[in-house]
Formats: sequence, C-alpha cells, structure tokens
Amino acid sequence: MKGKAKRSKTNLGLPIVILICFLFFVAGFFVSSLFSQDVPRVRPRLRTLELVEEIEQEGQLGSMPHGDTGGASIESIPFQVLSWKPRALYFPNFATAEQCETIIKIAKTNLKPSLLALRKGETAESTKGTRTSSGTFVSASEDETGVMDLIEQKIARATMIPRTHGEAFNVLRYELGQKYDSHYDAFNPAEYGPQQSQRVASFLLYLSNVEEGGETMFPFENGSNIGTGYDYKKCLGLKVKPRQGDGLLFYSVFPNGTIDRTSLHGSCPVIKGEKWVATKWLRDQEQDD
Repeated sequence: MKGKAKRSKTNLGLPIVILICFLFFVAGFFVSSLFSQDVPRVRPRLRTLELVEEIEQEGQLGSMPHGDTGGASIESIPFQVLSWKPRALYFPNFATAEQCETIIKIAKTNLKPSLLALRKGETAESTKGTRTSSGTFVSASEDETGVMDLIEQKIARATMIPRTHGEAFNVLRYELGQKYDSHYDAFNPAEYGPQQSQRVASFLLYLSNVEEGGETMFPFENGSNIGTGYDYKKCLGLKVKPRQGDGLLFYSVFPNGTIDRTSLHGSCPVIKGEKWVATKWLRDQEQDD
C-alpha cells in the first residue's frame, strides 16, 4: 500500500511542474516583448557609399583638422577597381561634357602626328604604323579657361601624386582606323637608356564617346598571354570603352620601382566615329611645367 501511494504522488507532481514551467515561459516572453518595443530597429546597410551619403545629408559628417596643405572639406570621387594586375581604376563622370569640349577646342589647332619613343636599335621607319594618332602637349598654365587646372587638381586628389610630378597633358585624336599597338608607358633603362625619372602611373581622360572600337586594352591582364608569343598589334584582354568625361588610372610600376609587366596596354583601332583623349603621365620626380 505504501509503494502505491508514492507512485500516485509522483504522477500527480509531474504535470504540475510542467504547467509551472510553461507559465514562466509565457510570462518571460510577454515581458521581453514589452521591453523590445522601445528598442530602435536597425536597417541593414547594403553599401558603405549609401551610409556616407545619408550621413552627409543629415549633416553628421564633420571635417577633421588639417594641415596647411590639406583640404577644408570632405570630398568624394567615385571609382571602380577594374583590375589588380595591372592596378587599374575607373572614374565615371570625372569631368563634364563642357570641360571635355573645351580641352578639344584648345588642342585642335595644334595637332601633329604622334611621336614614338624609340628603343635601342629602332628607327622611325621600323616602327611606322605602331602609333597612328595625332596629338599635342598642352600645359594647364597655357589654358586661360582654367579647365585644365581644375582637372589637374582633381587628378592629384584621385591619385595622391602631386601636380608637380605630372607631365603636360598629351591630347590625342584617333580617327577612323587609327590605333596604338601594345606598349609600356614606363621606360626600361635597358631598352631606352638611363632615365632621370620614371613614369609611375597614367591617367586617361576620355574627351569623347566612340561609336565603335577605340578601347583601351590590357592584353596581359591577370597574367594572360604572357610568354605566348603575343602579337602586339592584336586587340584583346581587358578592354575599357571610351565614354566622354570618364577617367582611367593605371600604374606602370610597383612600389619598389620595377615595371609591372601586366601594365602593357594599347588603343584598339577606331572602327566608327572619332576618339579624343587627354593623357596625364605621372612621374616619381618633379617635372618642369
């Protein structure tokens, strides 16, 4: 009889324990719901750029103290990384259509057949047809409109390379069928002789749209076509289509000063239309204006 009484007492206690646990759970859930109503919801941030724009609009992004040569305000120059081999960056809407047309107008009256830096053993005859564009060099100091000065300042901000290290703008026009075979902007001393300074980067500002062809191409992008007997006249690899006002920056040498083999580049033939581009070569030493 005693054994049966114990079993009966145990069976009655288990449901009571379960019921108590359930009541505690419901009470806890109800209390937590009341507190959660005061907690602000956080909207997911999909892109950092959106967050920066929102903060700027709300006036929450204050400028930092700066030195004598620094900037008084925060500026944004949008860009896209096109490649790491070579290091190439794309800057949409870097200049306005009006600025591009002004540069074309300045350069148009002084165009001459583009020259080519010759390597040891090369002659003008042996390299004929390699570069068929026409162009001229224009310094920002020669531009009374101030447009080139503004563009030069913006290039310096985008590249973090001082204006004093840039050559004059080389404004080029490519007409139907004209092109520039694959080449390096940096000068290999073994091929060109001793150099007082080196071109470390190039900034191309596209001054016009091109209906077809005229792309800037990098045939060795990511190591492709190296050591394959590549024909330097071919137009292949990573291609950047010219669009008026857009900029293209690429680096010709590594931080240690050696030439980046993947920076080989060229201009594909213009198939339809006309191509205008202003090139700013940036060096590792100051340049005379």
